[in-house]
Amino acid sequence: MTTPAWHQGELSVGEVAARSGVRVSTLHFYERSGLIQARRTTGNQRRYRRDVLRRVALIRIAQRVGIPLADVRAALAELPEARTPTRRDWQHLSERWQAELDERIHRLQQLRDDFTDCIGCGCLSIDRCSLANPEDALATHGPGPRRLLES
Repeated sequence: MTTPAWHQGELSVGEVAARSGVRVSTLHFYERSGLIQARRTTGNQRRYRRDVLRRVALIRIAQRVGIPLADVRAALAELPEARTPTRRDWQHLSERWQAELDERIHRLQQLRDDFTDCIGCGCLSIDRCSLANPEDALATHGPGPRRLLES
């Protein structure tokens, strides 16, 4: 009788793909990019430690919220390679992104709530802009959507 994959210490690339919901080609890309690591068997097959599932989940979630892969790679590099990361390791990683994620949330809420109004971009194409930003007065504060950038 074979041991179920969930009970094994290492997983094949197919098992990781099936469990993580990521295509095998994506796992290969993550490996080439230095985001995850595998060891090779004598038959040159990839074998991943089980904790790679959490790493892949983190990569997917980070991508989903727009964190660049370079930032993800730097964060994952802080995790221990000789052992499975502990809850404390993951907490530290989470805290690292807290301020950046709070800022992203703020900017997304701003975009959701304020984009229908004058944002101070200088186009003056909305009738409200002539009241909120007459003659592009916000240009003296710098380029771009000043109302969104300043708050």
